[in-house]
Amino acid sequence: MKPIGGPGRPAGSRANRPRQADIARLAGVSQPTVSLILSGGSAAVGIADETRRKVMAAAEQLGYMPDPIAKRLAAGQNNLLGLYTFTATFPTEMSHAYHPFLVGIEQESAAQGYDLLMFIASSVTGERPHAEVLNRVRLADGCLFMGRHLPIREMDRLLATDLPVVYLGRHDDFGDRLPYVGADYVTATAEVVRHLAELGHHRILYVRELDDAISAVDREAGFRRGMAECGLPVDRSTVVRTDGSDLTADRLRGWYEQGVTAIVTEATDTDAAHRAVLTAAATAGYRFPEDLSLATLGAPEHAVPGPAFLSGFSVPRREMGAAAVRLLTGLIAGDPSLARHQLMSCEPMPGQTAGPAR
Repeated sequence: MKPIGGPGRPAGSRANRPRQADIARLAGVSQPTVSLILSGGSAAVGIADETRRKVMAAAEQLGYMPDPIAKRLAAGQNNLLGLYTFTATFPTEMSHAYHPFLVGIEQESAAQGYDLLMFIASSVTGERPHAEVLNRVRLADGCLFMGRHLPIREMDRLLATDLPVVYLGRHDDFGDRLPYVGADYVTATAEVVRHLAELGHHRILYVRELDDAISAVDREAGFRRGMAECGLPVDRSTVVRTDGSDLTADRLRGWYEQGVTAIVTEATDTDAAHRAVLTAAATAGYRFPEDLSLATLGAPEHAVPGPAFLSGFSVPRREMGAAAVRLLTGLIAGDPSLARHQLMSCEPMPGQTAGPAR
């Protein structure tokens, strides 16, 4: 048999691939019959078994592989979930905060029968504007969004379309229009403060970064709630905002001499405030929890010198990623019973850095 592609067409090129018309000629049937059989749809039910065998044998002989895009379009959807991140995600170390999110997303997507398609944000490339990338997420049946800051204007435009989307993190600015799966940082942080108060701490500082991401705002709100519930005062000096550069050993010694017995830090993409506290304590010669107690709101993302078993809470990142996929696939399927806003509980971590007040 002569090569179907004919002379002049390189092997492996798109033009050299067998087509359904080639299968029809070899099997001695019409091309519409081949299309019905290969699609496997209900319309092929009445076709004789012998015809099916001829077509499948011809397809195997020619090495025919169906076009996945055409097959998905015929089915009415692509079976693709988009993943759009506003921060660089790869390479992702096992200890990085994004890793468990991605594991949960990948595993649940496979369980739901979907492939993943990643879109690169301008914060990663420094070139593509969000608006241009957000136009392309419509290649997928629905899209997951990750990152501390949403581009509000572009997201508002996307939400005006019919594309199902889910955001990983709490974000109430769009009301019910933006479904999300987030962590209940307020409740978890208030519980950390209560735990410290039960250990006898009455002078507690919260050291956080300058960033006003919603997760950071929620943690501070939880800190203030916990302090209020325990009858502990919160003034301008109780919440310290820093990029880490001004948090020195001398400043930490000053807090210690003023009666501070416990410090609460937040885990972020940079861990700047948390790392600064650890460095200042090491320089000042303070130990946790012998001299000061330390609690961290979430597991720090970077490997830094310091205690191996931090007190505080852990964020259920893997479970959140899986829950976001389930919510998104449910929205794609048109399930009206889904809770569009879901907050997941954080697990308390007693750890070894918080102890009784000195």
